[in-house]
Amino acid sequence: MATLFKNIKELIQVRREPISFVSGKAMSELPTIKNAFLVVDNGLISDFGNMEDCPKTGFSEVIDATGRMVLPSWCDSHTHIVYAGNREDEFVDRIKGLSYEAIAANGGGILNSAKKLQETSEDALYQQSRQRLEAVIQLGTGAIEIKSGYGLTVDAELKMLRVIKRLKETYPLAVKATFLGAHALPLEYKENKEGYLRLLIDEALPKIAEENLAEYIDIFCETGYFSVEDTALILEAGKKYGLIPKIHVNQFTAIGGVQVGVKYQALSVDHLEVMRDEDIKALKNTNTMPVALPSCSYFLSIPYTPAREMIHAGLPLALATDYNPGSTPSGNMNFVISTACIKMKMTPEEAINAATVNGAYAMGLEDQVGSITIGKQANLILTKQINSYGFIPYSFGTNQIEKVYLKGQEIICHSERSEESQAERSEESQGH
Repeated sequence: MATLFKNIKELIQVRREPISFVSGKAMSELPTIKNAFLVVDNGLISDFGNMEDCPKTGFSEVIDATGRMVLPSWCDSHTHIVYAGNREDEFVDRIKGLSYEAIAANGGGILNSAKKLQETSEDALYQQSRQRLEAVIQLGTGAIEIKSGYGLTVDAELKMLRVIKRLKETYPLAVKATFLGAHALPLEYKENKEGYLRLLIDEALPKIAEENLAEYIDIFCETGYFSVEDTALILEAGKKYGLIPKIHVNQFTAIGGVQVGVKYQALSVDHLEVMRDEDIKALKNTNTMPVALPSCSYFLSIPYTPAREMIHAGLPLALATDYNPGSTPSGNMNFVISTACIKMKMTPEEAINAATVNGAYAMGLEDQVGSITIGKQANLILTKQINSYGFIPYSFGTNQIEKVYLKGQEIICHSERSEESQAERSEESQGH
């Protein structure tokens, strides 16, 4: 039986005709229906419209959304949430004046996380990671990409990817896996980058393909990490195993990573804090999605992706969290949207488009999630009573989400279940 959401104050991101993504001026257009209804059947959106056309019968559940808004769940296309431990000591080091690059040069950064992960069992890594995943679901994320890259050995990278696969099989949201073995150079390969890249290509990739552990391949194309030539080598090798490119580019310096990403038809190029005119030009009229990670800029105090220049040039833009232990220890897409509006001067309409339909495209999920479209998964956010959707980025420190639904089912986190069970036990004890 179907579920009816009725009296929705505003139904947001309504797309009657499927679209892949929105670009340029179209990013400022966010179609909505005020005083709306929405029908969910068998986990999918089956009908929606104005309340005057709302069907009256045939529902197993009716949810009155008076004063509340409904929109598709956030689509977070760039995360690293499978990691071990944390790096709050480096956070303090940065406060005291050390740069991200200086910390990495001293054996911190990615290498620090890799050491911890190598020493952590697969089950322990899964337990840590699932808690983070459950937390971001409660914050409205209904589709997510997760990268490896904190293993830096073949065995540890495979361990990460197996954990991602286990998360994908356990939770009802779409999870995409990306192989990011070329995230940094392990200490033992510090003077032998070619040897490490051959290890990834000759040993890791065949095993990943054999176990079907990833859909995408990524590399940190950045000064001091991997060159444009290294990037081409890895992307070419990944394509031979059917892995679609998604790359880290232009975080600290612009060295041609955007261009090599376009050349290899990367699904997305991510970070883009440093953008030259030639980088923007290279992305025009392509199918490569630029992805901005504003909470990384916030945490590291580095420049923000120049969203206004890119949108003015006619480009699309997606927003993602970059959730990781070193540069963005947060998976809160609501904060990302607020920061994009406040620091990158995106309008609420642009930011919501970037975090839904464009984020879905950046994961290859545009046919499944990211908009209110008949036939798509009913991954939904039900807001609290708010005046407008602009209140979501405006109230940057407050969660305006009342309930989250994945495939039409309300999601209750473990902590809430625990509180409920404690209350039940208390009532039972009082009864006895």
